[in-house]
Amino acid sequence: MAQQVTNGEAPDAVSVPVERRAALYALMGDLPARDRPLRAELVKRDETPHYLLERLVLHLNGEEPVPAVFTTPKTGSGKRPTILFDHSHGGGYDIGKREYLEGRSYLASPPYAEALSQMGYCGLCIDTWAFGERATRKESAIFKDMLWKGQVMWGMMVYDSLRAMDYLVSRPDVDESRIGTLGISMGSTMAWWVAALDERVAACVDICCLTDFDALVEDNGLDRHGVYYYVPKLRKHFTTSQINALIAPRPHLALAGLRDGLTPVAGLDRIERELNTVYRDAGVPEHWKLLRYDVGHQETPEGRREILAFLRKHLG
Repeated sequence: MAQQVTNGEAPDAVSVPVERRAALYALMGDLPARDRPLRAELVKRDETPHYLLERLVLHLNGEEPVPAVFTTPKTGSGKRPTILFDHSHGGGYDIGKREYLEGRSYLASPPYAEALSQMGYCGLCIDTWAFGERATRKESAIFKDMLWKGQVMWGMMVYDSLRAMDYLVSRPDVDESRIGTLGISMGSTMAWWVAALDERVAACVDICCLTDFDALVEDNGLDRHGVYYYVPKLRKHFTTSQINALIAPRPHLALAGLRDGLTPVAGLDRIERELNTVYRDAGVPEHWKLLRYDVGHQETPEGRREILAFLRKHLG
Protein backbone atom coordinates (compact mmCIF):
# COMPACT_ATOMS: atom_id res chain seq x y z
CA MET A 1 0.00 0.00 0.00
CA ALA A 2 1.36 3.43 -0.90
CA GLN A 3 2.00 5.99 1.75
CA GLN A 4 -1.20 7.99 2.27
CA VAL A 5 -0.32 11.65 1.98
CA THR A 6 -2.87 14.25 2.99
CA ASN A 7 -2.92 17.97 2.40
CA GLY A 8 -3.46 18.67 6.10
CA GLU A 9 -4.35 22.01 7.57
CA ALA A 10 -2.74 25.22 6.36
CA PRO A 11 -3.05 28.83 7.50
CA ASP A 12 -3.69 29.86 3.91
CA ALA A 13 -6.14 27.48 2.24
CA VAL A 14 -5.18 28.78 -1.20
CA SER A 15 -1.52 27.86 -0.69
CA VAL A 16 -2.23 24.14 -0.29
CA PRO A 17 -3.30 23.34 -3.89
CA VAL A 18 -0.60 25.69 -5.23
CA GLU A 19 2.06 23.83 -3.29
CA ARG A 20 0.62 20.45 -4.18
CA ARG A 21 0.51 21.32 -7.88
CA ALA A 22 4.15 22.34 -7.69
CA ALA A 23 4.99 19.07 -5.95
CA LEU A 24 3.16 17.04 -8.62
CA TYR A 25 4.84 18.97 -11.42
CA ALA A 26 8.25 18.39 -9.83
CA LEU A 27 7.74 14.62 -10.03
CA MET A 28 7.51 14.75 -13.83
CA GLY A 29 11.27 14.77 -14.42
CA ASP A 30 13.51 17.34 -16.08
CA LEU A 31 11.15 19.37 -18.22
CA PRO A 32 11.75 22.24 -20.65
CA ALA A 33 11.07 25.73 -19.31
CA ARG A 34 7.37 26.51 -19.10
CA ASP A 35 7.95 29.97 -20.54
CA ARG A 36 9.98 28.94 -23.57
CA PRO A 37 8.82 30.57 -26.82
CA LEU A 38 5.80 28.93 -28.43
CA ARG A 39 5.32 28.94 -32.19
CA ALA A 40 2.54 27.57 -34.41
CA GLU A 41 2.67 26.86 -38.13
CA LEU A 42 -0.46 26.47 -40.23
CA VAL A 43 0.21 23.61 -42.64
CA LYS A 44 -3.17 23.37 -44.33
CA ARG A 45 -6.73 24.60 -43.95
CA ASP A 46 -9.66 22.44 -45.11
CA GLU A 47 -13.43 22.61 -45.04
CA THR A 48 -15.24 19.39 -44.19
CA PRO A 49 -19.00 18.73 -44.14
CA HIS A 50 -19.04 19.35 -40.38
CA TYR A 51 -16.30 21.87 -39.50
CA LEU A 52 -13.34 23.92 -40.62
CA LEU A 53 -10.08 22.08 -40.09
CA GLU A 54 -6.61 23.48 -39.51
CA ARG A 55 -3.62 21.17 -39.68
CA LEU A 56 -0.87 22.63 -37.54
CA VAL A 57 2.65 22.06 -36.35
CA LEU A 58 3.19 23.39 -32.84
CA HIS A 59 6.66 24.06 -31.46
CA LEU A 60 6.17 23.43 -27.77
CA ASN A 61 9.11 21.62 -26.19
CA GLY A 62 12.34 22.46 -28.05
CA GLU A 63 13.00 18.80 -28.88
CA GLU A 64 10.56 17.79 -31.61
CA PRO A 65 7.65 19.46 -33.42
CA VAL A 66 4.10 18.56 -32.40
CA PRO A 67 1.57 17.98 -35.22
CA ALA A 68 -1.96 19.00 -34.26
CA VAL A 69 -5.45 19.55 -35.62
CA PHE A 70 -7.79 22.39 -34.68
CA THR A 71 -11.47 22.41 -35.60
CA THR A 72 -13.91 25.31 -35.75
CA PRO A 73 -17.68 25.24 -36.41
CA LYS A 74 -18.68 26.39 -39.88
CA THR A 75 -21.21 28.89 -38.59
CA GLY A 76 -20.94 31.68 -36.06
CA SER A 77 -17.93 33.68 -34.98
CA GLY A 78 -16.21 35.15 -31.96
CA LYS A 79 -14.66 33.44 -28.95
CA ARG A 80 -15.99 29.94 -28.43
CA PRO A 81 -15.91 27.21 -25.82
CA THR A 82 -13.01 24.92 -26.69
CA ILE A 83 -11.99 21.36 -25.84
CA LEU A 84 -8.46 20.06 -25.55
CA PHE A 85 -9.10 16.50 -26.72
CA ASP A 86 -6.57 13.96 -25.44
CA HIS A 87 -6.22 10.92 -27.69
CA SER A 88 -5.92 7.38 -26.37
CA HIS A 89 -3.27 4.67 -26.68
CA GLY A 90 -4.89 1.32 -27.51
CA GLY A 91 -1.73 0.22 -29.29
CA GLY A 92 -2.69 2.46 -32.21
CA TYR A 93 0.60 4.29 -32.53
CA ASP A 94 -0.23 5.41 -36.06
CA ILE A 95 -3.58 6.94 -35.01
CA GLY A 96 -2.88 9.72 -32.52
CA LYS A 97 -4.84 12.88 -33.29
CA ARG A 98 -6.85 11.11 -36.01
CA GLU A 99 -8.93 9.68 -33.16
CA TYR A 100 -10.42 13.14 -32.64
CA LEU A 101 -11.38 13.42 -36.31
CA GLU A 102 -12.29 9.81 -37.14
CA GLY A 103 -13.31 8.22 -33.83
CA ARG A 104 -12.21 4.87 -32.41
CA SER A 105 -13.83 1.47 -31.96
CA TYR A 106 -14.30 2.07 -28.22
CA LEU A 107 -15.72 5.57 -28.62
CA ALA A 108 -19.38 6.33 -29.29
CA SER A 109 -20.42 8.06 -32.52
CA PRO A 110 -20.00 10.54 -34.06
CA PRO A 111 -16.31 11.40 -33.70
CA TYR A 112 -15.74 14.15 -31.17
CA ALA A 113 -14.63 16.68 -33.78
CA GLU A 114 -18.08 16.44 -35.35
CA ALA A 115 -19.99 16.30 -32.05
CA LEU A 116 -18.23 19.33 -30.58
CA SER A 117 -18.62 21.35 -33.77
CA GLN A 118 -22.35 20.67 -33.69
CA MET A 119 -22.35 22.24 -30.22
CA GLY A 120 -20.55 25.35 -31.48
CA TYR A 121 -17.24 24.36 -29.85
CA CYS A 122 -13.70 24.54 -31.15
CA GLY A 123 -11.34 21.64 -30.48
CA LEU A 124 -7.62 20.90 -30.47
CA CYS A 125 -5.87 17.54 -30.48
CA ILE A 126 -2.11 17.02 -30.62
CA ASP A 127 -0.08 13.93 -31.45
CA THR A 128 1.60 12.99 -28.20
CA TRP A 129 5.04 11.40 -27.99
CA ALA A 130 5.22 8.08 -29.94
CA PHE A 131 1.85 8.55 -31.67
CA GLY A 132 0.54 9.72 -35.02
CA GLU A 133 3.13 11.67 -36.96
CA ARG A 134 5.43 11.38 -33.95
CA ALA A 135 5.53 7.58 -34.15
CA THR A 136 9.10 7.59 -35.39
CA ARG A 137 10.43 5.62 -32.40
CA LYS A 138 8.93 2.91 -30.25
CA GLU A 139 7.31 3.90 -26.97
CA SER A 140 9.79 1.74 -25.04
CA ALA A 141 12.78 3.35 -26.78
CA ILE A 142 11.50 6.84 -26.01
CA PHE A 143 10.89 5.88 -22.37
CA LYS A 144 14.43 4.49 -21.98
CA ASP A 145 16.12 7.40 -23.76
CA MET A 146 14.25 9.93 -21.65
CA LEU A 147 15.04 8.03 -18.46
CA TRP A 148 18.76 8.25 -19.20
CA LYS A 149 18.40 12.03 -19.61
CA GLY A 150 16.49 12.53 -16.36
CA GLN A 151 13.19 12.90 -18.17
CA VAL A 152 9.94 11.04 -17.54
CA MET A 153 7.93 10.11 -20.63
CA TRP A 154 4.60 10.85 -18.98
CA GLY A 155 5.99 14.16 -17.75
CA MET A 156 7.00 15.15 -21.28
CA MET A 157 3.56 14.12 -22.55
CA VAL A 158 1.82 16.22 -19.91
CA TYR A 159 4.20 19.11 -20.58
CA ASP A 160 3.17 19.17 -24.25
CA SER A 161 -0.50 19.22 -23.23
CA LEU A 162 0.09 22.13 -20.86
CA ARG A 163 1.84 24.02 -23.65
CA ALA A 164 -1.11 23.16 -25.90
CA MET A 165 -3.21 25.02 -23.34
CA ASP A 166 -0.84 27.97 -23.74
CA TYR A 167 -1.47 27.83 -27.47
CA LEU A 168 -5.24 27.70 -27.03
CA VAL A 169 -5.40 30.82 -24.85
CA SER A 170 -3.33 32.67 -27.48
CA ARG A 171 -5.97 32.15 -30.17
CA PRO A 172 -8.52 34.93 -30.76
CA ASP A 173 -11.32 32.42 -31.44
CA VAL A 174 -10.94 30.59 -28.09
CA ASP A 175 -12.78 31.73 -24.98
CA GLU A 176 -10.08 31.14 -22.39
CA SER A 177 -12.66 31.08 -19.60
CA ARG A 178 -14.47 28.13 -21.23
CA ILE A 179 -11.80 25.51 -21.98
CA GLY A 180 -12.47 21.89 -21.16
CA THR A 181 -10.39 18.76 -21.53
CA LEU A 182 -11.55 15.21 -22.23
CA GLY A 183 -10.32 11.86 -23.40
CA ILE A 184 -10.61 8.11 -23.08
CA SER A 185 -8.02 5.64 -21.77
CA MET A 186 -4.58 7.30 -21.95
CA GLY A 187 -6.45 10.44 -22.91
CA SER A 188 -8.57 10.11 -19.78
CA THR A 189 -5.47 10.09 -17.60
CA MET A 190 -4.14 13.07 -19.52
CA ALA A 191 -7.40 14.94 -18.99
CA TRP A 192 -7.29 14.67 -15.21
CA TRP A 193 -3.57 15.37 -14.92
CA VAL A 194 -3.85 18.50 -17.05
CA ALA A 195 -6.94 19.69 -15.19
CA ALA A 196 -5.18 19.08 -11.86
CA LEU A 197 -2.11 21.05 -12.91
CA ASP A 198 -3.71 23.87 -14.91
CA GLU A 199 -6.50 25.97 -13.42
CA ARG A 200 -7.32 27.33 -16.87
CA VAL A 201 -9.21 24.07 -17.45
CA ALA A 202 -12.77 24.98 -16.56
CA ALA A 203 -14.22 21.45 -16.82
CA CYS A 204 -12.77 17.95 -17.03
CA VAL A 205 -14.21 14.74 -18.50
CA ASP A 206 -12.32 11.47 -18.17
CA ILE A 207 -13.54 8.23 -19.72
CA CYS A 208 -12.36 4.78 -18.62
CA CYS A 209 -9.06 5.49 -16.92
CA LEU A 210 -9.62 6.97 -13.48
CA THR A 211 -7.31 4.30 -12.08
CA ASP A 212 -6.58 4.09 -8.37
CA PHE A 213 -2.88 3.26 -8.19
CA ASP A 214 -3.09 1.17 -5.01
CA ALA A 215 -6.06 -0.81 -6.29
CA LEU A 216 -4.22 -1.54 -9.54
CA VAL A 217 -1.28 -2.97 -7.58
CA GLU A 218 -3.60 -4.97 -5.34
CA ASP A 219 -5.31 -6.39 -8.44
CA ASN A 220 -1.96 -7.40 -10.03
CA GLY A 221 -2.78 -5.06 -12.88
CA LEU A 222 0.42 -3.08 -13.47
CA ASP A 223 1.03 -4.58 -16.92
CA ARG A 224 -2.42 -3.49 -18.10
CA HIS A 225 -1.03 0.03 -18.54
CA GLY A 226 1.80 0.96 -20.91
CA VAL A 227 5.26 1.86 -19.67
CA TYR A 228 4.65 5.55 -20.46
CA TYR A 229 2.22 5.67 -17.50
CA TYR A 230 4.70 5.19 -14.68
CA VAL A 231 6.15 8.21 -12.87
CA PRO A 232 9.04 7.62 -10.41
CA LYS A 233 8.16 8.19 -6.74
CA LEU A 234 4.56 9.15 -7.56
CA ARG A 235 2.94 6.76 -5.07
CA LYS A 236 5.19 8.06 -2.28
CA HIS A 237 3.57 11.48 -2.59
CA PHE A 238 0.15 11.20 -4.29
CA THR A 239 -2.80 8.90 -4.55
CA THR A 240 -5.08 9.14 -7.55
CA SER A 241 -7.69 10.90 -5.43
CA GLN A 242 -5.17 13.47 -4.26
CA ILE A 243 -4.23 14.38 -7.82
CA ASN A 244 -7.89 14.69 -8.75
CA ALA A 245 -8.61 16.74 -5.64
CA LEU A 246 -6.55 19.51 -7.28
CA ILE A 247 -9.33 19.87 -9.87
CA ALA A 248 -11.87 20.86 -7.21
CA PRO A 249 -13.98 22.93 -7.08
CA ARG A 250 -14.09 22.93 -10.90
CA PRO A 251 -16.59 20.54 -12.55
CA HIS A 252 -15.35 17.01 -13.13
CA LEU A 253 -17.22 14.13 -14.75
CA ALA A 254 -15.74 10.62 -14.77
CA LEU A 255 -17.13 7.58 -16.58
CA ALA A 256 -16.04 4.00 -16.01
CA GLY A 257 -16.82 0.44 -17.07
CA LEU A 258 -17.49 -2.05 -14.31
CA ARG A 259 -15.76 -4.75 -16.37
CA ASP A 260 -12.72 -2.64 -17.25
CA GLY A 261 -9.48 -4.14 -15.93
CA LEU A 262 -7.73 -0.78 -16.16
CA THR A 263 -9.91 0.61 -13.38
CA PRO A 264 -10.50 -1.97 -10.62
CA VAL A 265 -13.87 -1.40 -8.97
CA ALA A 266 -12.37 -1.21 -5.47
CA GLY A 267 -10.34 1.73 -6.69
CA LEU A 268 -13.35 3.44 -8.20
CA ASP A 269 -15.13 3.06 -4.87
CA ARG A 270 -12.20 4.67 -3.06
CA ILE A 271 -11.89 7.58 -5.49
CA GLU A 272 -15.62 8.25 -5.48
CA ARG A 273 -15.77 8.26 -1.70
CA GLU A 274 -12.75 10.53 -1.29
CA LEU A 275 -13.73 13.01 -4.02
CA ASN A 276 -17.28 13.13 -2.67
CA THR A 277 -15.74 14.50 0.53
CA VAL A 278 -13.45 16.93 -1.31
CA TYR A 279 -16.27 18.45 -3.35
CA ARG A 280 -18.67 18.50 -0.41
CA ASP A 281 -16.09 20.37 1.66
CA ALA A 282 -15.60 22.78 -1.26
CA GLY A 283 -19.35 23.53 -1.17
CA VAL A 284 -20.05 22.19 -4.68
CA PRO A 285 -20.89 18.48 -4.36
CA GLU A 286 -22.79 18.68 -7.65
CA HIS A 287 -19.55 19.47 -9.54
CA TRP A 288 -18.22 15.92 -9.16
CA LYS A 289 -19.83 12.80 -10.58
CA LEU A 290 -18.63 9.28 -11.35
CA LEU A 291 -20.87 7.29 -13.70
CA ARG A 292 -20.45 3.53 -14.00
CA TYR A 293 -21.70 1.31 -16.82
CA ASP A 294 -21.78 -2.48 -17.09
CA VAL A 295 -19.24 -2.55 -19.91
CA GLY A 296 -15.52 -2.94 -20.41
CA HIS A 297 -13.15 -0.30 -21.70
CA GLN A 298 -15.51 1.78 -23.84
CA GLU A 299 -17.68 4.86 -24.05
CA THR A 300 -21.39 4.08 -24.16
CA PRO A 301 -24.05 6.05 -26.08
CA GLU A 302 -25.60 6.90 -22.69
CA GLY A 303 -22.25 8.10 -21.47
CA ARG A 304 -21.80 10.29 -24.57
CA ARG A 305 -25.14 11.98 -23.87
CA GLU A 306 -24.07 12.64 -20.28
CA ILE A 307 -20.75 14.09 -21.46
CA LEU A 308 -22.29 16.51 -23.95
CA ALA A 309 -24.90 17.63 -21.41
CA PHE A 310 -22.14 18.16 -18.83
CA LEU A 311 -20.10 20.27 -21.23
CA ARG A 312 -23.13 22.30 -22.25
CA LYS A 313 -23.99 22.97 -18.61
CA HIS A 314 -20.53 24.05 -17.54
CA LEU A 315 -19.00 25.57 -20.70
CA GLY A 316 -22.14 26.92 -22.34
